Amino acid sequence: MSPADTPRPHRPLAKNKRAFHDFEILDRLECGIALLGTEVKSLRNGKVSLQEAYCRFDGKELWVIGMNIPEYSHGNKQNHDPTRQRKLLAHRQELRQLHARVTEKGLTLVPLAIYFSGALVKLEVGLGRGKKRHDKRQDLRKKDDQREMDRARR
Repeated sequence: MSPADTPRPHRPLAKNKRAFHDFEILDRLECGIALLGTEVKSLRNGKVSLQEAYCRFDGKELWVIGMNIPEYSHGNKQNHDPTRQRKLLAHRQELRQLHARVTEKGLTLVPLAIYFSGALVKLEVGLGRGKKRHDKRQDLRKKDDQREMDRARR
């Protein structure tokens, strides 16, 4: 395996930490995203929010809704709408499988992270099941216990 074949780590522009708190992530999918030029420029400045975003199927197409990419500061009157719906790009077979799983009871699609992969913008989408309140408490307890163990080792 040559160095060119090894995957390069990507630094996320934004992560949706709330998704990991509210959902149990069962599966992940990396999708491309159809963007306008001013949106890409705004992303290169590191401006994006995934907090209120979710994904939905409209027919056979997958869309991300509620993702906020602020207007580009040097844009003109043709600047983009910050919260417009954006189409996600994935293979047809992946979309079919995902659509079949989403129709199951209690599963939803949430955006987890957005990042550059070379010159392309990618969105990591997670298939999640909503957590109950006691599940959230259990996760918080595990994190606290892990922190205590890490402190004890030092």
